[in-house]
Amino acid sequence: MLDSFLTFINQHELNLNEKPTLLTVSGGVDSIVMAHLFYKLGLPAGVAHCNFGLRGKDSEQDESFVKALACDYKYPFFTEKFETKLFSDNQSVSTQMAARELRYSWFETIRVANGFHWTATAHHANDSLETVLLNLARGTGLSGMHGILVRHNHVIRPMLFATKEEILWYAKDNNLTWREDSSNDSDRYKRNVIRHHVIPVLKQLNPSLELTFRASSERLRASNVLLNEFLEDWQTENVKVDQKGVRIDLKALMSASEPTFRLWSILKSYGFAYKQAEIVFKSLAGISGKLFMSETHTLLRNRDKLIVRTRGVRELERGTEIFDLGADIFYGKSWLHFEILERNEEFEIKKDRNFAYIDADLLKFPLTLRKWVPGDIFFPFGMKRKRKKISDLLVDLKVDIFEKEEVFVLVNGNEDIIWVTGIRSDERFRVVESTRRVLEISIFKET
Repeated sequence: MLDSFLTFINQHELNLNEKPTLLTVSGGVDSIVMAHLFYKLGLPAGVAHCNFGLRGKDSEQDESFVKALACDYKYPFFTEKFETKLFSDNQSVSTQMAARELRYSWFETIRVANGFHWTATAHHANDSLETVLLNLARGTGLSGMHGILVRHNHVIRPMLFATKEEILWYAKDNNLTWREDSSNDSDRYKRNVIRHHVIPVLKQLNPSLELTFRASSERLRASNVLLNEFLEDWQTENVKVDQKGVRIDLKALMSASEPTFRLWSILKSYGFAYKQAEIVFKSLAGISGKLFMSETHTLLRNRDKLIVRTRGVRELERGTEIFDLGADIFYGKSWLHFEILERNEEFEIKKDRNFAYIDADLLKFPLTLRKWVPGDIFFPFGMKRKRKKISDLLVDLKVDIFEKEEVFVLVNGNEDIIWVTGIRSDERFRVVESTRRVLEISIFKET
């Protein structure tokens, strides 16, 4: 493995013998092998260990184990205890995401303060394969198909050349000891489901799965680089950026191959999702003047140009005006879809909080989609026209402060609130016996 390690780091011009590296060592076999390779080759390094406090005494023993290792190797040792669960609760993120944010922020602080050039993590070939499979399950483009990058800014992954099997073989052959984390056996985590149930089936089809993936990953990475270079060249010719905003040449876009993808490659930097790019492109055959909104920018179809500009503070507070129901309206990572239904024998109300059913004849345009504000009052469905503050409703439903920031309201043209999206519609707009046309509003999430 030493030879393979040297070949890999030389191929990627990491120059580890010239520039000191901060090794992130958990105590698991992967990071223990990485540290041993650095030690055997006499590479300058230090050891950083995060104590997330999630495994009681085991967490303390992990820290002591890694500290002893750093002492044996005569590497400087850095450690930090984190209030991971508290951070997770405060930020409304998963424990795994909280641990990730905490450790990478701390690693960078230690790296800069102590003169390390690189921060090295022990991700290996299997980790990269698992990442791609997870991305595929969630939905991804080409950039999510090439796996974990060898180098990103000052973070490097010098173990990507090795499979898990090779790492274990090296550890046993060199009589290394390491710490086991019982959470790696739990199917509570999506990555473990991939590891325990998906990859074994794929390896039955291809016993050399990791090696095949490694070659495919490199080709996909190179393809992505070339694609981005091509798109950048095309954008230089057909997209103009100045203080007034971004202007996209419609004639050039419409005559190019894969116009939707080209459009998304431009718009994604301004908060637009791929689904929005599809809807914008489909709208181009219509009349000029149509507006589309991301959370931070507005896109306008203006004759032979698409114009993107930053939404001002007042515009953000005012929200998105909806003049017709022909286009989906995006906000955050979700969008509203509108459909007019006839109230006949086939009509059925879906009992799902992501759907609302409104008497369409009560609508007054333009509608507005905006964030709720203190003082907003509506008549919650089922409360027989009793007024209630939205702030009180959110308290009753135990919506936390972070979720409250993501709550939107759909407002009628006469300022009446139609729907607290995904939470409760207004009694005044309910479907009744006399209703003939129903507006079905549904929420979809960007994947």
